[in-house]
Amino acid sequence: MFDRPDSGERAILVHLALNAGQEDLGELIELAKSAGTVPVHTLTGSRKSPDPKHFIGKGKLDELKQCIAAHAADIVLFNHPLTPSQERNLETALGVRVVDRNGLILDIFAQRAQSFEGKLQVELAQLQHLSSRLVRGWTHLERQKGGIGLRGPGETQLETDRRLLSLRIKQIQKRLDKVDKQRHQGRAKRKKAEVASVSLVGYTNAGKSTLFNALTGANIYAADQLFATLDPTLRNCQLPNNNEIVLVDTVGFIRHLPHELVAAFKSTLQEASEADLLLHVIDAHAEDRDETIAQVNEVLADIDAAQIKQIQIFNKIDLLEGVVPRIDRDDSGNPLRVWLSAETGCGVVELYQVLAELFSTSKLKRKCYLQPDQGDIRAKLFTCAKIINEHIDDFGVSELLIEIDAKHLGLLKSVKLDEV
Repeated sequence: MFDRPDSGERAILVHLALNAGQEDLGELIELAKSAGTVPVHTLTGSRKSPDPKHFIGKGKLDELKQCIAAHAADIVLFNHPLTPSQERNLETALGVRVVDRNGLILDIFAQRAQSFEGKLQVELAQLQHLSSRLVRGWTHLERQKGGIGLRGPGETQLETDRRLLSLRIKQIQKRLDKVDKQRHQGRAKRKKAEVASVSLVGYTNAGKSTLFNALTGANIYAADQLFATLDPTLRNCQLPNNNEIVLVDTVGFIRHLPHELVAAFKSTLQEASEADLLLHVIDAHAEDRDETIAQVNEVLADIDAAQIKQIQIFNKIDLLEGVVPRIDRDDSGNPLRVWLSAETGCGVVELYQVLAELFSTSKLKRKCYLQPDQGDIRAKLFTCAKIINEHIDDFGVSELLIEIDAKHLGLLKSVKLDEV
């Protein structure tokens, strides 16, 4: 087995058109650039089905060897998922590192993760991916341990590595469970305070982070590259009607997002699955925008977020001729989509208008007096109203200053109230 290089710079891209479906070649090029490689050649072909041993046929394998030699490439990127044995056989035959589509996406995520949680999530995804590669992957891991007093069957290196991987995965999952509880507590507090949560979702590089900055005045990293943002960011957003919402910027989706990533980023994606509204950001200029819309909706279904109300945001209209900011509505006048440009800011006012329309609430300040036997009403107030302060007199009567939505005033019909 050859020594696996730590990194590769000059990359050969391999893309096959398969009858069973295919990925987008342009997307592979963008993924390769995002990973920091320099694509020097693209090898294309077509097959009815992948070859069980090398994924590509013998002829293509010989052609790939020649391309590697001609372009001095040190890594080969496949635009398809490879089995562990296919990856091992290709590396043995080619003498260079081979990375499939899933491994490439995982590598980009590893480069982009900044927060402690993000790094843990990426490590978990990588270890889950690697654990499948240990099975029948590298034969040099099957050597027996030996030593004085340790003769006998012993534990193979493969079994040792598998056990250590399993232990590390359990440790990371335990830490992520703790982070998940903290996120759940944050969501519960926002729900109790009746602060609506709005998540930006969409295909990677659709402009979610740029729109997030435009709406909140934040300055989070935004760039014209795939997966520029990994770590979820939450910011308060003041609406024109003086109501406040929490806006959440989430990780971008992509075709056939590796299952390891979906599982590892469960707590992050849960921000979308438990939101009150989804803003589905779409690159209006992209030729395959209908396909990307379908892919995003597919991922939303996977994380149980398909039932959440969704407003489509057609972004980058500055790249389209004759398209002006507008709001599309259904026959009942409900907003369906907003056309805007997050980069130039045109159309952002229309989006504010839609958000203010959807989250128009009337908050009322009241002073209420609860008798000692009205503890059930007090408990309900703590779940549906904001308790500004509370005082209990010597007779056990609670005097509460509260901020409550008009729709919940029915709870207080048997309670003495004073306007504030």
